[in-house]
Amino acid sequence: MMRLGSTPGAPFDNLIDRMTDVLAHRGPDDRGVWCDERVALGSRRLSIIDLSRAGHMPMANEDGSIQITYNGEMYNFRELKEKFRLAERGHVFCSRTDTEVLIHLYEEIGLEMVRHLNGMFALAIWDARKKNLHLIRDLYGIKPLFYHQDSEFFRFGSEIKSILVDPRVPRKPSLQALHDFLTFDYIPGAQTAFEGIYEVPPAHWLTIDATGQITLQRYWDLPFAVDETIDERKAIYRARELMDQAVHRQLIADVPVGVLLSGGMDSSALVALMHRHTSEKIHTFSVGFEDASFNELPYARMVAQQYATEHREIIVTPERVRELLPAYLRYIDEPYADGSAIPTYYVCQLAKGNVVVLLSGEGGDEAFAGYETYSAYHTYRWFRRVPRWVRQGLIAPLVNALPVSNKKLSLEFKLKRFLGGQDLDPASAHLWWRIVLTEAQKFALYQPQVREQLIPQPSERFFKEVFARSRARDDFSRVMHIDSAVFMPDDLMIKNDRMSMAHSLEARVPMTDPDLTEFMSSVPPRYKMMRGRKKHIMREALRDLLPPVILNKKKVGLEMPYSRWLKRELNDLLMTYLAPDRLAATGLFQPDAAQKLVDEHLRGQYDHGRALWGLLNYMMWHELYIAK
Repeated sequence: MMRLGSTPGAPFDNLIDRMTDVLAHRGPDDRGVWCDERVALGSRRLSIIDLSRAGHMPMANEDGSIQITYNGEMYNFRELKEKFRLAERGHVFCSRTDTEVLIHLYEEIGLEMVRHLNGMFALAIWDARKKNLHLIRDLYGIKPLFYHQDSEFFRFGSEIKSILVDPRVPRKPSLQALHDFLTFDYIPGAQTAFEGIYEVPPAHWLTIDATGQITLQRYWDLPFAVDETIDERKAIYRARELMDQAVHRQLIADVPVGVLLSGGMDSSALVALMHRHTSEKIHTFSVGFEDASFNELPYARMVAQQYATEHREIIVTPERVRELLPAYLRYIDEPYADGSAIPTYYVCQLAKGNVVVLLSGEGGDEAFAGYETYSAYHTYRWFRRVPRWVRQGLIAPLVNALPVSNKKLSLEFKLKRFLGGQDLDPASAHLWWRIVLTEAQKFALYQPQVREQLIPQPSERFFKEVFARSRARDDFSRVMHIDSAVFMPDDLMIKNDRMSMAHSLEARVPMTDPDLTEFMSSVPPRYKMMRGRKKHIMREALRDLLPPVILNKKKVGLEMPYSRWLKRELNDLLMTYLAPDRLAATGLFQPDAAQKLVDEHLRGQYDHGRALWGLLNYMMWHELYIAK
């Protein structure tokens, strides 16, 4: 934290100690605190590279004028040390850590250093000479970084709970964040669920000076500069080369490394590519379900057997989910309703004690065009040529008459969702295909005083802002850019970071390597979905490494069958947390409107599983953090 104003205040007492200790799960191996009259820095270290005490943080340069505390890994730190000739320029190195390279690199080139970093990171650098504090976050928001400012202090930390340690920080729910959460089942952008607490956006640095003046600047974005000299063959060859390089680069560690093997193509690729770079037995960890439409364990076993991994599995049941509710939200500090979070928690728990680092497949769908929504976009372009009276008068009634299915990504679900976006612009249609509740449904849920206070910005602003700023020349690439800039950092990376760190494990995501993602953004879009085939480039690049059944299977994705569980096995939790008195006590929700969603879901009229899971998680969060 940083004291604002020109007059030195009282000592920071033990506040920085408590802020640091509440993050012990993120770094159980070492603890450090450094203070002067202006700034207090704390660190919890998970030792990955150079396990000695030489990597202790906060770390200073030679004269103590620069202090750094840091969460993450810099995969190219050795190359940076050589490229900028840091030792030759007189910098003294006392460790083999990436932290020490970063602090001397900052001395040499200042914040320009961010343009050379390849890694996942949340950095805090105190420059005592300039009296500036710099916060820097990685390209895709893999590592979190939150802050809060009032008239006296600027507070920051890797998790919101470290900021909430200070009793002077108010715990007030943000109504705009609630409004957006009910759209997405996660909270997008720099806002958080707490009014006044914000997140440094991915690929940004934030500087605050002694007066409290904040400067926030983006330092990178996906270029989407399409190179028409890249043909299909070159795209396949180079993608394979860069995936292999990314995996090799992210194996750097002085501790055991394993793979979260879902059974999908991305994580299977990590196993196959890792096998090329290690002679040791690979540890793989998988999670599954009793519902066959959600379960990919048979595919995970197939890959584990092919590469003779040390394989472990866990089945997530409603009973296991019940055991973890609402406690898992204490690792996230915000309402969060991605159905992959609890399974990820359990599979990381399975890995604990066997490895310290896990490779995870997030980012592959964004780079290689793997989502069903991309197929929907291609169909959308064709479907809009059909006369409107045929679409709305003949096709829509037939689709809407289909019975509700609880199966994962059922044809009924996809057709109904697709039809809703048929007459929207590309960015709005992309939102519609992902949306949880509409604007009208959300306002029906609010109590009158919320409707009076809330003058909401529309949730589609996040998608439209990226669509508008993207340098891509085609709408398909702009839609892909949305997922890389919104869905991946604001949803996927939350689950990846918090659920692994809950067990003091580091999850790395090779498919987000900037060399790989920048190249894929330059590939002409016609090769990414040739003949409607999602992930065409990746499938061809891995043809000799993975069995055909893995390469050709449809995407399932990690998610729980909560739509069915909320009707039966977890119905009592739904009825408890969404009881009229509890909803009314929040001062936010109308019990009757919530009950309407429950009744329609239980009767099978509509699948409101995502909306109800979101409301359930919001209510649990509210009781943990606001109503306490």
